[in-house]
Amino acid sequence: MLAVALLVSAGLVLATVILQIAGLAVLIWMMRWRARRFAGFSYVLQQLGVILAVVMGLFVVHAVQIWLYAVVYLAIGAFESFETALYFSTSSFTTVGYGELYMSAPWRIVSAIQSANGFLLLGWSTVFLISVLSRLRSVEMDWLESRIEPELFNREKD
Repeated sequence: MLAVALLVSAGLVLATVILQIAGLAVLIWMMRWRARRFAGFSYVLQQLGVILAVVMGLFVVHAVQIWLYAVVYLAIGAFESFETALYFSTSSFTTVGYGELYMSAPWRIVSAIQSANGFLLLGWSTVFLISVLSRLRSVEMDWLESRIEPELFNREKD
């Protein structure tokens, strides 16, 4: 039975990593499309819109990943209702693991692997968000430098 649980876990990890890659690819495509259309990130509201879109996009990607685990938990009979499976999946994915719900012995390894998987995927998303914020800041600085007198940036110390 352990072998089956490990195979299910491996399949879920593979599926969630593919969802992560696809989700990030869509977000990158949307940012590139937006950059061509609006010619830069020079306005504060545009930057806020990009940040909001990225955060909400990442949230949707993780919601799909969490729901995938919940559907599998329901399919294997680990929980009686989808709400319970979704709650358990969310607390496992986010590594909160409240402990009031637990899976039976043959399947509990799946939830442990889900926690490790969620930890890695959430970290990956955090790095992605930080890189987007860094890029926006870099573009903003380039924009500011192009509008300020160049000698302000080339001053030698007295």
